[in-house]
Amino acid sequence: MQKILIVEDDHELSGAICYALEKQEYLAEAAFTIREAQEIFEKEPILLALLDVNLPDGEGFELCRWIKAQREVPVLFLTARDLEEDVLSGYDMGADDYVTKPFSMKILLRKIEVILKRVPQGKPETHIRRIFEDGFLSIDLDNAKVRTNGTDCCVTPTELRLLKEFILNQGRLLTYNILLEHLWENGGQFVDKHALAVNINRLRGKIEDEEHKYISNVYGMGYQWIG
Repeated sequence: MQKILIVEDDHELSGAICYALEKQEYLAEAAFTIREAQEIFEKEPILLALLDVNLPDGEGFELCRWIKAQREVPVLFLTARDLEEDVLSGYDMGADDYVTKPFSMKILLRKIEVILKRVPQGKPETHIRRIFEDGFLSIDLDNAKVRTNGTDCCVTPTELRLLKEFILNQGRLLTYNILLEHLWENGGQFVDKHALAVNINRLRGKIEDEEHKYISNVYGMGYQWIG
């Protein structure tokens, strides 16, 4: 069955959309924050994403950009923000359509049907392209390859796990607790903030120079990828 991701922080509206989709024999996955949406997207074969713009931890525009960087999945914005510049921003991010609230559920379902008809049939692509490239730093997470200024950079498994967290959460503040929790789940051996800081400083020494800065320390809170 076709699986659709609904990212809407209004729980009542999210439930209504999920119900309408399931009546049409779609599979609906609900998320209420960008982080929840990213976690679902990484694990599930999503065929279409339905995004609100105003979300508790950021804007749907950011999430749309992130989704398109992972794999080519249609995105439909559903939001109360109906200013011309907002609509144009949505299309600039790669959105396939933009629906403003209030809306007709029948029209929404028809738009979804039309969009999905353009999606190639068969097993959806589940591989996520996890690559960062800016001309100086090149990171290929899937092949565990890091290059700086055209030269191979030797990173440890722990440093690669750190890079994965930063690349998949570009621009977002990752608190100490979030990093420690995620790294532990993925095989990391951190036990405290000091060990985390040591590993991040070592990583920064390998991938940064005076002109290229990628990891910012948000004092007392955590770290953020700013590349």
